[in-house]
Amino acid sequence: MTGFGSMLRDYLEYYKISQTDFADRLGISQKHMNEIINGKTKISPELMILISLLTNIDVNLILLAEQRKDTYNRLIKEYKTEKEINKMLHSYYLNDIVKKNWLKLKQPSSFVQNYLDLIEYLGIKDTNSINNYLNKRFLFKKADSNADNLKIYLWIKHCDNVIKDIDVNKYDSSKLDDLIKELELERMKKFNVSSLIKIFNKYGIILYVEDALPGSKVRGCVKVMINTPVIYMTTYMKEKSSFYYTLYHELIHLKKDYNKLKNKTIIEEDNTEDDTDNSALECMIPIAIYNEIISNYNNKEIICKKNNIPLCFLYTRLAKEGRISYTSKEYRKNIEKI
Repeated sequence: MTGFGSMLRDYLEYYKISQTDFADRLGISQKHMNEIINGKTKISPELMILISLLTNIDVNLILLAEQRKDTYNRLIKEYKTEKEINKMLHSYYLNDIVKKNWLKLKQPSSFVQNYLDLIEYLGIKDTNSINNYLNKRFLFKKADSNADNLKIYLWIKHCDNVIKDIDVNKYDSSKLDDLIKELELERMKKFNVSSLIKIFNKYGIILYVEDALPGSKVRGCVKVMINTPVIYMTTYMKEKSSFYYTLYHELIHLKKDYNKLKNKTIIEEDNTEDDTDNSALECMIPIAIYNEIISNYNNKEIICKKNNIPLCFLYTRLAKEGRISYTSKEYRKNIEKI
C-alpha cells in the first residue's frame, strides 16, 4: 500500500507534470520524491500542507491516505496475514456492534478501514492500549474476564455516542433526595422509560437505557462527564424490581462518589457491595416498613400501597430472603416484567 503516493502519481500524470518538476517545486530531492510516490517514506506535516497548497488536494485527504498506509503496515507487521487481522477484529465483536447499528463500517471489504472505524468507535489510540485504559478508567468486578469487560465498554461507548448532544438542567447534589422521593411516585406506575428519563433530566442527570451485547451481565453504570452525572441502564433481568434496584445503586454511588466518578466509571453487575446493597434495599422498602409488613403480613398490600411500594418490590425481596419461593404462585403473580 503506497498511501498518498499513488494518488499523487495519478495527479501528476493527469496534469502532465513530471515528478522531477514537482520535486523542484516542493524543494525536495528526486530521491525523496520517488520515495513519496512509492510509499517508502513518511510525509511530514509541513510537506503535506505544501503539497495541498500546490495541488489543491485537501490536506485531510493526504493525511487519511497516509494513515491508512501506516495502519496497513503496522497490522501486517503485527498479525502477518489478513486472516489473522480479521480474527483480531472479530475479537472486538465487530460483527455484533455492526449488527446492532452501533457502528457503520465505511468500507466493509477493507480490513484497514474496518480497523480505523473500530478505533474511532473505541475512542482510543490503538487496540493494544485498550486493557490498560479499561483498568485505569473503569471499576469492574475483579472476577470479570477481559472479554466481558470489553463487551461492557462497547456498550458504554454506544451509550456515550447516543447521549452526547443531550442537554439537561444543572446538577445539584442537594436535590438528589428530592429525586429519590419523586421516584417513589413514579415506581407505582406502569414501567415507562421515557417518563424516568424526563424525571432524571429535570434533576440534571442523563439517563439512558440500552441493552448490552449478548452474554453480558451488566445491569448499569454511573459516571460524571465534567459535572453532569450520567447513568446507563440495561433491562438485563427483565423485571421492574431488578431495574429499580440497580437504579438506586447508581444513585447511591452518585451520592457517595461524585468526585471519584469524574475519573472512574462504576459498573453494576451481579456482585455484592454490602453497604450499597443495603442502601438500595432501603430506598425500595425502608427496613422499618419491611418489618411492619412481616409483622402484619395479612395487611401487606395495604401497607405497601400506603407507602408507595410496588408489590413486585416486596415479593422479590421475600423471595431473595427465602421467605417465599421464586416458583411460588404469589411471586409469579406479582412480579412485573419490563
